[in-house]
Amino acid sequence: MNLLVEWECVMEAPVEESSLCTRIRRSEQALMAHHEAVLRTYGLTMTQYTVLLALSREGGMSGAQLARSCGVTQQSMSSVLANMEGKELIRRESSAVHAKVQIATLSDKGRALLDRAYGEVAVLEQALTDAFTPSEHTALCELLERATAILTGQTRHTTTPPTP
Repeated sequence: MNLLVEWECVMEAPVEESSLCTRIRRSEQALMAHHEAVLRTYGLTMTQYTVLLALSREGGMSGAQLARSCGVTQQSMSSVLANMEGKELIRRESSAVHAKVQIATLSDKGRALLDRAYGEVAVLEQALTDAFTPSEHTALCELLERATAILTGQTRHTTTPPTP
């Protein structure tokens, strides 16, 4: 199902007053739908944008590092990187340490595209920041960090096999 269609279905569904998970999901889906709509105008997917961001912050990275950073499989990342290299958004060269490992870096074209897309994505960040007082903004960030820690901890707990 298209993320925008899924988001619209979730936004129209009734929300239980105490359902934090549903509210977090709705916020996440609204954020993703916005980002995807913006990025589509630049010919980028969310994963491609995330690769460009990661490379701009970290410099050269291997496909495995980028896959972990973007939360996708190495096989998926291989395809993403090949596509981005074809569009001349990145360059890949053999690692000085391991000849079989390719290190991806941003090209000038990739950096320029990232700068344009990031500028538009930042508009939403500013709108969200402006919607809260400074103390509300700080509190919301702290609450979201706490919620993320709980969600991550519960996920690790549920994926750990029980001891016999």
